[in-house]
This record gives sequence, C-alpha cells and structure tokens, in this order.
Amino acid sequence: MIWTILQVGLGGALGAIGRYTTGLAAARVLGNGFPFGTFAANVIGSFIMGVAYVFLMTRDEQISPLVPLIMTGFLGGYTTFSAFSLDLWSLIDQERLIAAALYFGGSIGVAFVALVGGILMARGLIG
Repeated sequence: MIWTILQVGLGGALGAIGRYTTGLAAARVLGNGFPFGTFAANVIGSFIMGVAYVFLMTRDEQISPLVPLIMTGFLGGYTTFSAFSLDLWSLIDQERLIAAALYFGGSIGVAFVALVGGILMARGLIG
C-alpha cells in the first residue's frame, strides 16, 4: 500500500511539473489571450491516457502495477480539469462567451478524440 501511495505521489509531482512547463511553453509560443496551456495539457494527457489504457489495463488479464504511477499519479497531476473549470469561469466572467463555448466544447471534444486516437494508435502498435 505504501509503495502505491509513493507511486501516485511521485507521478503526481512529475505530472504537475509537466503541466507547468506545458503552460509556459504554450504561453511563450501562442500568447496569453486564451488558456492554450490548459487546453494542450488536457488534450496531450487524454491522448497519453488512451495509450496507457491499452498498454497498462487491457493487454493482459492483470492490471499493470504502473497504473498508480502513470495513470493516477502522472496523468492526474498533468491534466488540468480543475484549472479548466477556472479558466472557463474566467472567460464567462469576462463575458467572452464565444471563447468560453469554444473552450468548453473544444476541451471536452478534442480531448476525447485524442483519447480515442491514443487507444487506436496503441492497439495498432500491438496488433
């Protein structure tokens, strides 16, 4: 049990660092006018979740012992739906309703498409 908790903690710390650097990179490349960093983290994280799901949870009858580290820890720390909610509220509060609607629909829709893409790609890699 303690090893699992340590895996989640380590993965979460690494995921949070990844999310922070993704946000910095997105702001540097795309500017601060839209929450591109949160959007990118959610899409990238959803894609990785799809790949991890295939490789860690569906290949054998046993769930991989890396699930707590990668899926719960790293991806839980990397994806940002709590930040997503705050960013969405901020756009609504600024009365940027079209941007808010695009951000809401795009974040959920594109992240889901990325998840499915990750699953399909990973399944293709393993035959």
